[in-house]
This record gives sequence, structure tokens and C-alpha cells, in this order.
Amino acid sequence: MTASRAARERKAATEAGPLALVRIDLGADQQFVYKIGCTECVVRGTSAWSSYRSGDDNGYLAAMDRWTFHLTEKHRGAEAPCLAYLPAAQQRLHERRTGQADSTARNDRR
Repeated sequence: MTASRAARERKAATEAGPLALVRIDLGADQQFVYKIGCTECVVRGTSAWSSYRSGDDNGYLAAMDRWTFHLTEKHRGAEAPCLAYLPAAQQRLHERRTGQADSTARNDRR
């Protein structure tokens, strides 16, 4: 049984911790769009820092990874359950960067 949007939102909010504002909307393609905002950080004047990732296969992971990196960079000492997954998030980032580098190198050889 697939979890409802509200249930997914509650789970994501719990994982993200007290500094996060989590919202899940529906995109134009009727897929979930994960939005995680910071209650303390402001960017570009008055806008809150946020992560916005569409609900592809890894939309939740991509948004949560970005939030985890934000917490470790800007809020050292903050506690959130998602920080337990920091090594896995770093591994995914490394793989993504390595894959992009490989793809760029292949395109340069053509």
C-alpha cells in the first residue's frame, strides 16, 4: 500500500529534524515534489533556504541529501535523524560527480 502524501510529509519532517519545514506538493506531471526549507537561514533577501526536488525515483533522497549537507555545513551540532545517513549521502554525491565526470570525458573524446 502506498503511503499518502500527508504520511510521507510527516515521515520526512521527522527525519529532517526541528530546523526543517517540509512540504510535499504535486508537480505538473502528478509526481510528488519534495520541499525542505530551513527555519533559520535566509537567502536572497527574505527567502528561506530550501531544497526543491521533484519526485522522480529518488526525489525524496535527493531532497533529504541536500538538506543533510545543509545541516552539516551551516548548522554544526544540530541534531536530526537524517544525519545518520550522511555517509550514504556523501557516497551518492561522489557517484553522481564521478558519473558526470565520466560522461564529460566521453563527450570530450568525440
